[in-house]
Order: sequence, then C-alpha cells, then structure tokens
Amino acid sequence: MRAMVLIGTGEHAVLQMQEQPTPTPGPQDLLVRVKAAGVNRADLLQRKGLYPPPAGESSILGLEIAGEVVAVGSGVKNFAEGERVFGLVGGGGYAEYCLLDAGLAIKTPGQFDDVQAAAIPEAYLAANETLFEYGKLAAGETLLIHAGGSGVSTAAMQMALHQGAQVFFTTSMEEKILRVQQLLQSDARGISYKSKDFEIEVMRETQDKGVDLIIDFIGAPYLEKHLRLLKTKGRLLQVAVMGGYLGEINLATVLKKRLSIIGFAMRHQSLADKREIMQRFLKNQWPLFLSGVLKPVVDCTFALEDAAEAHEYMQQNKNVGKVTLRVC
Repeated sequence: MRAMVLIGTGEHAVLQMQEQPTPTPGPQDLLVRVKAAGVNRADLLQRKGLYPPPAGESSILGLEIAGEVVAVGSGVKNFAEGERVFGLVGGGGYAEYCLLDAGLAIKTPGQFDDVQAAAIPEAYLAANETLFEYGKLAAGETLLIHAGGSGVSTAAMQMALHQGAQVFFTTSMEEKILRVQQLLQSDARGISYKSKDFEIEVMRETQDKGVDLIIDFIGAPYLEKHLRLLKTKGRLLQVAVMGGYLGEINLATVLKKRLSIIGFAMRHQSLADKREIMQRFLKNQWPLFLSGVLKPVVDCTFALEDAAEAHEYMQQNKNVGKVTLRVC
C-alpha cells in the first residue's frame, strides 16, 4: 500500500510517500481502505519528534480516518465488508489501508461524504469529553476556548452553544473572528490575542465575573491569567501545551476559589478508555449529527501526497475547522 511516512524527524521534507505492508486485522479490528484522513496538531508534533506514538501503534501519522471496510476481524459482530465507516485510530491514517478497532468505529450515514466523516472523530470526541465529562459545562455557564479556528475548538463551540452556554474564543487573526462567527451562526465573542489582552476583554464583557470553564491549548504563558479569569469553582481543562509545559501558579488562588485544573489527551489513553469515550459520544452527541444540529466543519482538503502542504497550512494557523487529506 502507499503511505506517507516519516524519514527521520523535522520539517515538512521528512514526509515522503513509500510502499508499506498492508496491515493484517486482529480479532477486533476492521481493515479499512482509507478514503480520507484528518490532520491534527499531534501529527505536526510527531513529525518533529516531539510526540511519539504509543507502544504498539503504527508510526505512520494519522489519528482519524474514513473509508470502506475491506476485511473484518474474527471477533467483530456489527460491521461487514463493503460498509462505509469512520473512526479514531492510534496511528496509520496517512495510508491507503489502516486498522480501526471496531469499538472506535461508526457507520458513515449517507448524508456525510468521507471527508466530512474523517473530520469528526478526534475533534468531536475530544470536545465532548472536555466540555461535559470533565468540564461539566451546564446551560447558562460561560466558556473561554483558545485556538478558535481549530477543529477541536469549532467542535466544542458548536456543542457549548447548543447547550446554552455563553462562549468566548481567541484567534491569532482579527479576520478569523468573523469566519468563526459565520460558521457557528452565532455572535460568540471573538478576541484576537495579538491585538488585545483576552483577560481584560473577557473580564470587561462579563462585568468582572470571569468564566466557569476554560479549554486551553497553550499552557504555561496563560496559566496565571486563567486562574484569575476563573470564577469560584471554575475549571481549567488543559488539552495541549503549545506554549510550554512549565509554569508557576499561585496556589492561594486555587484554594480560595476552589478551582479544578484537569488534563486531557486522547492519544495515550488505553483502548478501553477510548471505547468508553466513544460510547459517551454516541449517546450524547451522535444523535445531534444525525438530526443535523451538529455538522462536521471542514476548512480544506489536500491530496495525501500533499500532506506536507497540509502541515504547513495548519502550522500557519490558516484553518477554521478541520484540515483533511483525500487518500484514495
């Protein structure tokens, strides 16, 4: 099979197309002929040697796929050859064929093409977990989310607005704010962090009350701001640390306001935990996709052989929604 593999680590030139062995499904696996794959920040980090795959997972990039089942493991009961599916994988998505655990697979409904389906798993499963399983977001509460144009953020904002929350988001560029608002069909308050101090803006907009929940991808540089912004019993969900791992905090603020700081990362969770995450998504969010309330958000699609260009596009923060690859 053709696959986009890493020849060492570093910049985009390390991504090269090669022939690789087609994987063989285990008892609980589906072998999927991949039609589309999602691109994630984790892929960029792995390419740079900063985010190695968990033990036993494919070293080929790609954490979410959509396509057609071509072989079924001996223990799989609910899927058959020829069915269209999409789902979450631990690696291997940038290839013509990929293994997909049956417990992390969903049958693709007719209203979604493969590119749209590939845009769902990583973003919407992560958003459901951070907002509701860990973040406990309730109607009437206030959310601040960073990286407003990212796949996870656009997914989370859709869900939060449907829940009846007030939403603030940050972006790197003023022009992206309107794009996000038009996408969400909402006047969610956008703040360009390069031209304005988001802490000052959010406190002004909330009459110095702050917010109930923050979902952050940046880490250390924002930590103290976040503790000040959170209301009493507020929750900080740390889902990435693009700005750095190490930061100082005022523990007195944490104690006084009874704050919760919670970490979440999808890739290194056990298969059993991922299956539970999938079941929560299927129960709470998948019906909203089937009814049209939630819709996968695709910014743009590149051919598999142009994966390096897709990485560059994402690295420049141009996207609003998911960046995807069309595989075959």
